[in-house]
Amino acid sequence: MMWRTVARMNRRLASLALLALALSPAAARASEGGEKKKKSGGSSFLEVDAMSATVIRPDGRRGVLMIECGLDIPDPALRDRAEKLLPRIRAAYFQMVQVYAAGLQPGAPPNVDYISRELQRQTDLALGKPGARLLLGSIMVT
Repeated sequence: MMWRTVARMNRRLASLALLALALSPAAARASEGGEKKKKSGGSSFLEVDAMSATVIRPDGRRGVLMIECGLDIPDPALRDRAEKLLPRIRAAYFQMVQVYAAGLQPGAPPNVDYISRELQRQTDLALGKPGARLLLGSIMVT
């Protein structure tokens, strides 16, 4: 009976070790070929990961506001700066989206003009000067 428990524990540990190895950053880099490839856009396009925030739906349940965007930066020096500051830019975007979603009335559609204007303002503030153009991919509430 005891050997069955030990065998089960060994199988679980082995499967967890394989899972950890598969999810490790080194394995991810090796599978990508060492360099991250762009999904879309030209050489001046910088992709920003999707952002989400909690909203209240008309029926009172929670929903999700999802925003996908990217930056078009033709100036190579500014694009390099934006790549280095991308975590800070994403944090500013995320904070703005969270605050906006918290004030959104239940069932009200998101104001795309306001979101675009505020995200562009956050971009200019983070980079220290204008020159990067915000491109919205999609805004949806589920």
